[in-house]
Amino acid sequence: MAFTQHLLVDAANVLHAWPETRTLLKRDREAARALLIQRLGALHDAEGVRVTVVIDGRGPQLVLEHPSQQSTFAVIYTPRSLTADDVIEQMVGRSAQPAACEVATGDQAHRNTIEATGAVWLPTADLLARVERAERRLQSQVAGINRTNAHQWGRR
Repeated sequence: MAFTQHLLVDAANVLHAWPETRTLLKRDREAARALLIQRLGALHDAEGVRVTVVIDGRGPQLVLEHPSQQSTFAVIYTPRSLTADDVIEQMVGRSAQPAACEVATGDQAHRNTIEATGAVWLPTADLLARVERAERRLQSQVAGINRTNAHQWGRR
């Protein structure tokens, strides 16, 4: 699968914007982050889009994780000295194809900067709708595989 699009997600912004994660965030920040990352995994898998989730200030240095062990799905924890916005802007600015970058955030000031760099702004509500479509598509694919397997097992 060719990963030509790159979705960069301002995690804090999205966590506070989506009803499910906003509610969970009040009780358990790590669980809310894990849910966001899990749901974005569906988008990565269904659409073949590179996904980078950027989370504000975890420690003295930048930390990069690949929760699904795939280089095309990453979580970046910024150093305390930088915000997620700073890191996202640097990534878009260094991209060979800024127009292939989509940035999911609800921050209007950040939107202006994103669009000035040539990237595409993706509102948090649009991101949620896209994730929900991807989840339904993956569920349908799994159901089809299960039906095929059940049919084949029934013939044996």
